[in-house]
Amino acid sequence: MDHSIITFLSIVLLILGILGTFLPILPGLVLSLAGLLIYKYGTDADLSMIYIWAFLILTLASVVLNYVIPAKTTKKYGGTRWGSIGSVIGTIVGMFLPIPLGFLVGMFAGVFIGELLHDSKDFTKAWKSTKGAFIGFIYGTGFSFVVGVAMFLVVVLNVINVI
Repeated sequence: MDHSIITFLSIVLLILGILGTFLPILPGLVLSLAGLLIYKYGTDADLSMIYIWAFLILTLASVVLNYVIPAKTTKKYGGTRWGSIGSVIGTIVGMFLPIPLGFLVGMFAGVFIGELLHDSKDFTKAWKSTKGAFIGFIYGTGFSFVVGVAMFLVVVLNVINVI
């Protein structure tokens, strides 16, 4: 197959991976890593293996952190297991809502409702838990986004022979 087609396919996967860092329908950094690997091995690029190993480790770290960070920040802000369960259910329901970023709206509503189901009189605690979930989402998504953009830049800079 022509190297330019493989490079194009790699870049498309890298871009989809970046989008996937904040759209739960796409597997995010897994797509980006696939694009990087296809570029490296499909075009015989002189890309150092250090990049491959570093991005593999960062991708694995991101997968773990995307579950750990929101749970920790929600708990830090007073959240309970009810809020965590509500978050998961809300995210799934939100993906089917006909609104932009429905998964995100669903996640936050799920945390809030879950916390109110746990203690219906404590709106302040429910709100703080929702705030914690938001902060955790921003941290996890931000980390993944930065790693995805870095993979994209490594490939693009290698294509134009800067690295």
